[in-house]
Amino acid sequence: MVENSENLLYFLDNKPYINMTNACTNACVFCVRDQKEDVQGANLWMKKDNNKLSDFIEQIEKNKEKISQSNEIVFCGYGEPLIKINEVVEISKYLKENFSSLKIRINTNGHANAIHKRNVAGELAPYIDIISVSLNGQNSDIYNNVSNPKIDNAFEEVKRFIRACVEEKIETYATVVKNVPNYPIDVERCETIAKSLGAKFRARDFIVNGY
Repeated sequence: MVENSENLLYFLDNKPYINMTNACTNACVFCVRDQKEDVQGANLWMKKDNNKLSDFIEQIEKNKEKISQSNEIVFCGYGEPLIKINEVVEISKYLKENFSSLKIRINTNGHANAIHKRNVAGELAPYIDIISVSLNGQNSDIYNNVSNPKIDNAFEEVKRFIRACVEEKIETYATVVKNVPNYPIDVERCETIAKSLGAKFRARDFIVNGY
């Protein structure tokens, strides 16, 4: 593991991304963090994982001009952003107050309600425009084999979280990674599940070595 200064904020194709934490309740077989130590040159491994709200705001302020040139900012890094639900909400509130035209998206594994033992979708709804939830499979067996979750009944928890976000009128996508070697993900069945939950659906190709 390469250790360098924290990358709490990084850019891909000039779009800003926020790397909230390295902690995650999944260990997905396709995760880029297990394939390489950087994302287009940004090392997202943290020396410490106890960054404060002010640390994130400071990096946003330093990159204010570049962020202003984008139409979207994404919570997505080497961990599950909604583990830090309170910080995500406060950062999103700050972004809405300071970048009024900026859409806010979260890429999440969908475990937030299980992690925090409450429905957090209502806390996100005032600030989050789009949420992308990793469905990762058409049933619990496939999901468990692909995602290696650390929580119980993870597949059902993910589906419940998707529906909760839809009910809060957040633009919600259920996603899968297709063509993952040795993992028979049925894309059509996953799309059917997504639509049954009221969500949109997105499938992306498996990319060796991530980005």
